[in-house]
Amino acid sequence: MKKETDAIRKVIQVMEKLRSNEGCPWDMKQDHKSLKPYLIEEVYEVIEAIDLSDSELLKEELGDLLLQVIFHSQIASEEGKFDFIDVADFLSKKLIERHPHVFKNSKENSSEIVLQNWEINKRNERNSKQEKSSILDGVPKSMPGLQQAARLQDKASRVGFDWKNLKGPKEKINEELRELEQAIKSNDKIAMENELGDLLFSVVNLSRKLGINPEETIKRSSAKFAERFYYIETKLNSEGLSPEKVAIEKLESLWIESKNKI
Repeated sequence: MKKETDAIRKVIQVMEKLRSNEGCPWDMKQDHKSLKPYLIEEVYEVIEAIDLSDSELLKEELGDLLLQVIFHSQIASEEGKFDFIDVADFLSKKLIERHPHVFKNSKENSSEIVLQNWEINKRNERNSKQEKSSILDGVPKSMPGLQQAARLQDKASRVGFDWKNLKGPKEKINEELRELEQAIKSNDKIAMENELGDLLFSVVNLSRKLGINPEETIKRSSAKFAERFYYIETKLNSEGLSPEKVAIEKLESLWIESKNKI
């Protein structure tokens, strides 16, 4: 335990020094809002390290992510609000409260019941604070759209609001597609936007039922598209051409060729 305590104390002391009058000018002028882009960036870098299965890189990126937590905690401490120890203590208490099947005598024995009780406990906590609460609370509005949709659907499903099987979301996709076609025929831009949004939301629902992460799936498809388009550009470049200078038929031919190779 001493090693862990020393490591935590040391990194907190380093951050205190960086924020002090004798510290780093850049660190000294930061606040919660100015650090937002770096926090988001570090999360994506952690995800990339996981995708690469690179444990050394993951260790480094988790450290960078932890830095953001410590940075925000130090700023809050300077404002007399809370410090990193308060954050860690709050987290420990919350984990114990949210896992009665581990720390208390509760008899939950399935992941589905555990998740359902997790959401109910969160709502009860908010109610005890006399806050307006919903099962859907806690999904950040700043999340990427597909990821946000999936999280909202997942939370609703934990309390039973969900399709029983794949038939429901598949039929919903067809329904939304028909409604989008009607909106297109009417040439109503607002209606088209609404129906396209509903269609995308329904596709996310299907992906969730299939156990597929929609955000990761669209990124893979985007990467595949980019790789195939790079192939087209490379082939045209070897002929002294560029995409905007050739007919669509040639582009489509090269696209089919790229699909057979990539």
